Formats: sequence, structure tokens, C-alpha cells
Amino acid sequence: MDGDSGRHAPLAMDAATFRKLGHRLVDQLAGFLESLPFGPVTRDESPSVVREALDLTGPLPEMGTDPGPLLEETAQRLFAHSLFNGHPRFFGYITAPPAPIGILGDFLAAAVNPNVGAWTLSPAATEMESQTVRWIAELIGYPVNCGGLLVSGGNMANFVCFLAARTAKAGWDVRKYGVSEDSGRRLRVYCSGETHTWIQKATDLGGLGTASIRWIATDSKLRMDVSALRRQIEADTAAGDVPFLVVGTAGSVSTGAVDRLPEISALCKEYGLWFHVDGAYGGFAAAVPQAHDDLRGLPLADSVAVDPHKWLYAPLEAGCALVRDPEMLRAAFAYHPPYYHFEERVTNYVDYGPQNSRGFRALKVWLALKHVGAVGYRNMIAEDIRLSQAMAQAVSRHAELQLMTQELSITTFRYVPRNLREKLRESEVELHLDALNRELVDRLQRGGETFISNAVVGGHYVLRACIVNFHTTQTDVEAVPDIVARIGREVDAELRATNLQPR
Repeated sequence: MDGDSGRHAPLAMDAATFRKLGHRLVDQLAGFLESLPFGPVTRDESPSVVREALDLTGPLPEMGTDPGPLLEETAQRLFAHSLFNGHPRFFGYITAPPAPIGILGDFLAAAVNPNVGAWTLSPAATEMESQTVRWIAELIGYPVNCGGLLVSGGNMANFVCFLAARTAKAGWDVRKYGVSEDSGRRLRVYCSGETHTWIQKATDLGGLGTASIRWIATDSKLRMDVSALRRQIEADTAAGDVPFLVVGTAGSVSTGAVDRLPEISALCKEYGLWFHVDGAYGGFAAAVPQAHDDLRGLPLADSVAVDPHKWLYAPLEAGCALVRDPEMLRAAFAYHPPYYHFEERVTNYVDYGPQNSRGFRALKVWLALKHVGAVGYRNMIAEDIRLSQAMAQAVSRHAELQLMTQELSITTFRYVPRNLREKLRESEVELHLDALNRELVDRLQRGGETFISNAVVGGHYVLRACIVNFHTTQTDVEAVPDIVARIGREVDAELRATNLQPR
């Protein structure tokens, strides 16, 4: 028999090689993070240019590549052809920069590689995820004896809570007989037009259909009208439907609006409905003492969705579903009795959500919570809110910008040429301003100086800047109005040249 009976797999790597490549990659990453604020947020490149630059057009290689040059070249290409949400002037959507300890946490989690679906396969990871869930609940004031788990993001966190509500409040065995039941009664869910599109996906994939959604009107601050909610619930009940779920929003995607959560909670208790709060963005603001008063209603909810990869600055992916009664999660997802181990009940996350195979998402969040503590997070979230308020003030002072809204850490505004300031309510002018600001958003997103998204507020197309970024400074915020105005003038001049400018 050959003296060397070991297997030599192409993917295997000895410790010395792994150490060398790992150290080199960490050096590259450190240099990238250090230089990030001095480069563009993104580059104006077409998909074909990106594919060509990354050599993504060829067939699968028949033979392998030396891992050293492969890693180094791949890192360089990613640094040269990506959009960077870690840039201090990234204000688009609600995506945070990755906390450095979270980056290292993902590295460590991948090395251990536990399957956090069953306790037996992931004893340490399961217990760390359980503590992470308790810590998240504690941070936002939710009961720490709740159930919960880490998921991919806000959509899935809301889905998990939605399915728990459906099982708990249908009034029949919805898991066995489906959502229609023999009587044909329709389940009804209630939310405002400011609710994120996860609700359409949830009613679709949950078997209710999007027609089951009752869209409740909002007030002047884009909050759900609780009186209108009551009337709709009563009308549906009288019609023989089954109201089961009300979704409150703690920080809307467009403007950061927060619904009247305490009032909605009281109404849900009155009618026996499940009260869910979509706090994917704004839920963590409940940790800040000076935050929105209506966030104090968040602990009253039957379930809450929050996103650590938003305002806890965890690397993607990291969402979290919290449910007041842990057994409601098992009732919605488990298909067998709980396992017991040495007289101790263990947590098998396969019974608490839709996934069987689950990665160790919790580690990067757990490490960051340990790293900075509750005080550190309260300070960073409060500073993001303060900077957003400072941006609103800077916008208000600028002669060519019109402030629209400011809530939590989202500011919305639009560019208005000086000669149109006195004509804002004229229909032709408003159409022009929508076209101007739509083009302006596109230029800003492609230009690389700053990255701003859009919203529609009061029927107007506006610019939207969201700050969930611990790299952003007062200087970055105060630079935005002049950048926007300068590019706005260019767009306005081009529109005037093509005879689209109102007189």
C-alpha cells in the first residue's frame, strides 16, 4: 500500500498557504476601507462594461487558477467596479456600511460553518443566536422572553411574522386546510399605502392574494388613519370576512413616517387582531430616548420585524423577526415535537422559520453588540438622526431647494429653479419639476459625488436622503445641497434648451 494514503483535493489548502493568502487579503481590505471616503460612491458604468472588466463573459474554465493571484485580482476588480454603501456620502435606500467587526465576524462564521437549523449541528451558534435575539429585543424595549430568529432581511422577517399571525388568528387549522377553509370566508390584512411592498409578497406567497389587503388612508404626516382603520375592520366583519392582522409601520421607507402604534395596538386588542410592526428601518430608533413618541408603542406589538443590517450596521444579510409568544412561531412552522437533550429543551431554529439549512448570521450582530454595547448604538443612531435634521436645515437655507419632509434619519426635498419659486402650484410647473428632479436623481446616482434615491411625497417626485451610516459627518451632510443645486442647474438648462422649460 502506498505510504501516502491522504486525499489531495483541489480545494484543499494547507495552513501556511491559507495564512499567507488571508493576511494578504486582510491587508487589501484594510487599504480599501481606509481609502473609501476619498473615492467616488460609484462609477457610471454600463452592465456590459462591468462584465468585461470582471471578465464575466467566458465559459467555465476547464482548469483551475492559482488562488493567490485569483483573490488579489478579484478584490481589485470589486473595489474598482462596485457601488459602496460604506461611503460617507451614500444616502440611498436604507443600506448601512458594514461594521468592521461584522466583516471579521462573517469571516469567522464561514470558517466554523455551522448549520444553525438544529441545535445538535450548531450548539454554540444556536445559543449565540438566542442571546442575540434577546439583546435585540432588550435594545428596542421588546419583551426579552419573546421568540425570534435571524433571517435574510426585512422581507423575510415580516414574512415570518405574517405567517405566525395567519396561523394564530385564522380561526381554523390554516396549515392543514389552507386559507379559504370550507366556509369560503376571506382573511383580511390592514395596512397603509406607506407599507413596504413585502405585504404584497406575503399575501401572495401566503395564499391570501393581494386583494385581501385593505389599504387604509394616511393623514398629512403619512401615518395610518386609525379611525379609517376601525371603520374598515367593522365593515369587513359585518360582511363575514375574517380580519386577522394589522401592520403598523415604524419608519416608512419613503419618509421615515411612524404610525400611531399605541392607538393601533389598543384597537387590535379591542377586536382581537394580531398587531405587527414593520420596524425594519425605524425599529431600532426606539432605543434612543429622544426618538419619536409613537415608537413607545413598539413593545405592545404581537410581533416586530427589524433589520440589523440597517441601523445596527451589520454586513448583509441580517434581518430579525421577534414574536411575543415563542410558541406562535413553532405553531406556524414546526412539524414535529421539540427535541430534548439531557433533560434540557433545546432550540432548533428549523421549527421557528421556513429555512432548514441556516448560516451563522447572528455572529456578526452578536460581536458588534458586544463591541460597542447599547450605549454605543444609542449614540450612533442618535447621531444619524441629528445629521438628517442638519441636512434638512441646510436644505431649508438653500434658495434653490425645497424641503418636503424630515422624519427619523430621512430627509426629502427637491430642486426648484429660482424663476419657478413663485409658480409652484401651477400644473405645468409641477410637471416640469417632476421631470427635472427625476433626471436629477439619475445624474446624482451616476455621478459618484453622492448617492441619493427618490420618493413621491404629496404627489411630487422628490429626492430622498437616508442616513444610516456611522461614517457620515456634518461636512458630508452640508455638501449635499450645493452638489444637488449645481447638477440641478445643469439639468434645468438642458431642459430649457429643449423647450421643455415652463415660461
